[in-house]
Amino acid sequence: MFKRQLLAAVAAIALSAPSVPASAQDMSFDSYLQILISRARAEGVSENTINRMTSGLTASSRVVELDRGQPGGSSSGSGFPPLAPYIATHVDDARINGGRRVFNAAQGELGRIERDYGVPGEILTAIWGHETAYGAVRGSFDLSQALATLAWEGRRRELFSDEFVALMKVADKGYARSELKGSWAGAFGNPQFLPSVYLRLATDGDGDGRANIFTNRADTLASIANYFRDAGWRSGEPWGVRAYVPGGFTAARYASKLDSPVCSRVHERHSQFKTAREWRELGVQPQTPLADDTLVSLFQPDGPGTPAWLLTTNYRVILEYNCSNYYAMSVGLLADEIAR
Repeated sequence: MFKRQLLAAVAAIALSAPSVPASAQDMSFDSYLQILISRARAEGVSENTINRMTSGLTASSRVVELDRGQPGGSSSGSGFPPLAPYIATHVDDARINGGRRVFNAAQGELGRIERDYGVPGEILTAIWGHETAYGAVRGSFDLSQALATLAWEGRRRELFSDEFVALMKVADKGYARSELKGSWAGAFGNPQFLPSVYLRLATDGDGDGRANIFTNRADTLASIANYFRDAGWRSGEPWGVRAYVPGGFTAARYASKLDSPVCSRVHERHSQFKTAREWRELGVQPQTPLADDTLVSLFQPDGPGTPAWLLTTNYRVILEYNCSNYYAMSVGLLADEIAR
């Protein structure tokens, strides 16, 4: 309630920033920044950190442009782009070969992390590959500017004001502003964590007392593993396996009757969960052995006569990282190639 009262109190001095198009802003950027600073200070961020992270801060017209260019959360259309072309461009030789190099070089670290967290090393490596090409492309936006701009713009003010304050807390751990660069939407480091995710789940993977997800391989992999464990990864189960679907099989008969509260367009494409035994009795055969009692969902994204998979609940964990069937499938398939 304090934040709402403060917003109302300063709204009367609203000004328009000439470098950024008008939108949902109800005050000048400088005025809104003072609100964010006051909140960070109230939540214990040091004055030194506040000063160095906000000195000379201005709104970014480019960040506003990118945010407004994002598609809406729902679509009235029923069609989906085919999966196969996406896989061809995202599970390519560069990602596969790069992943195998990382996977082989990090065997000692990955073995320990897998024992501690239960998440296979090839999955961790595939996430890293998809997010930042194994650290090569982490983003160059000043996170202070990007998050303050997004919070001020107002389209998702609550989310980004929280993330701005979380970033101040990350910086308070001793990170320079020059290190805290990332995507225009505030994700950073090798695994592209938002600041709040960093504070909750980033992990010291090598015992040096710091969770450095920028340049430290062990910390990067352990942090992704901690994210997956927190999201419910089940040790010993695959993410999914290719499946044979008999001719004439009517997948629509087994469509899920549940409405997902989030990412409904993603989940509506998956069938009901059945045990592997139940699918076999219906003629759907996993091409890799699955225990009879493993719960799996049928997914045939490009329609009858095209490749199909039986997906475990671990696939849903990949969706927690990025709620897109295209992303989750490409991570799973890349992980399989890395481990091959």
